Amino acid sequence: MPYIKIELTREGVTREQKQQLIFGITELITEVLDKDPNLTHVVIQEIELDDWGFAGEQVSVLREKGITAQRKK
Repeated sequence: MPYIKIELTREGVTREQKQQLIFGITELITEVLDKDPNLTHVVIQEIELDDWGFAGEQVSVLREKGITAQRKK
């Protein structure tokens, strides 16, 4: 019974995006590990920007400086 936990900063991830993540990860676990999708659990936890940090800074401060996790196009 796989349990997958996704932690994201709380920055407007939509219900549809979460559904895509749950579906896609369930499919991946099924294909790669041959696990029953009906027994695969995916949990998405959103973390407040003040409660997540890296490089010695809170993400809220990094966002104020214009630093984001968006891919460059």
